[in-house]
Amino acid sequence: MPINELRSIATFAKAAELGSLRQAAAAQGMTPQAASQALAQLERYLGVRLFHRTTRSLSLTDEGRQFLEGAQPALIGMQRALLMARQSKDEIAGPLRIVGPHSVFAPVLWPVLDEFCRLYPEVQPDVQLDDRIGNWVEDRVDVGFRIGRSPAEGVIARKLFPLQLIICAAPAYLAAHGAPDSLHALAVHRCSVFRSSATGKVLPWYVKVEDSIVQHEVVPALCFNDEVLETEAVLAGHVLGLLTSVAAAPHIRSGRLVPLLVDHVADQSSTFVYYGSRAEQPRRVRAFIDLAVQRLTDNPDYVLTAKELRGAQAKGRKAFERG
Repeated sequence: MPINELRSIATFAKAAELGSLRQAAAAQGMTPQAASQALAQLERYLGVRLFHRTTRSLSLTDEGRQFLEGAQPALIGMQRALLMARQSKDEIAGPLRIVGPHSVFAPVLWPVLDEFCRLYPEVQPDVQLDDRIGNWVEDRVDVGFRIGRSPAEGVIARKLFPLQLIICAAPAYLAAHGAPDSLHALAVHRCSVFRSSATGKVLPWYVKVEDSIVQHEVVPALCFNDEVLETEAVLAGHVLGLLTSVAAAPHIRSGRLVPLLVDHVADQSSTFVYYGSRAEQPRRVRAFIDLAVQRLTDNPDYVLTAKELRGAQAKGRKAFERG
């Protein structure tokens, strides 16, 4: 039903209830002229007269009474649905659809999601982590996370923190195989590679050379499509790995991993949260976005400073050389 027809029917029902077109116009937030025009439009559409009108009174015709009896239950249902929709927008409850990359984001998302669920137990998050780039509208996404800005039109993207790619090794690997002193020296080392779940392709290592990010091919000793497994393989000393700062930072800080060739850390990608217009969002969506931005923007847990990287590299190499 076109919205102008619905407005005309609502104006008719209110006029029948109040016995006055002028009072109905005031109740509907309309001018008397607009109310009269809406009623005339409805009568033309139906082809019948709905009211007997005089300058002092307004009464239903037989056709008007029949139409009111048929339309009133639907109007009451519509008004109830509109009220429920307005109330649900103001409640922090209901479903919340969240998407993000599978390979990187689980350890970042979980602390935020854990806190949010404790704050708002009436919200039902539906979380889908997938490395493919879906259709934001068709997938009915409320909040999304991506490495890089979303390609979808009409989506707001807000930067959270930079994502570093760091060449790492466990002390056990360095003791057995030594440390590469250049990118070219990686050719004689055992390296892990990552296979994209979205495309099935093996990804090259992305490294910084001067001010550019370039692709550096390595000979794969192990191949993974899951960063958790790849990190475990690097921690076990089987391979060198190009790990994200999300995965590597806690292990580097604890000494379980040593960053290598830190001048080549790629750091030009960033993690973003994206969402639609805030004006149209339910409170549960706004609350989750606000919490994610508060907890993740420039969060040092997921980013290593240049000083930290150089210090950890020097400390790890000294330990290896003493051994």
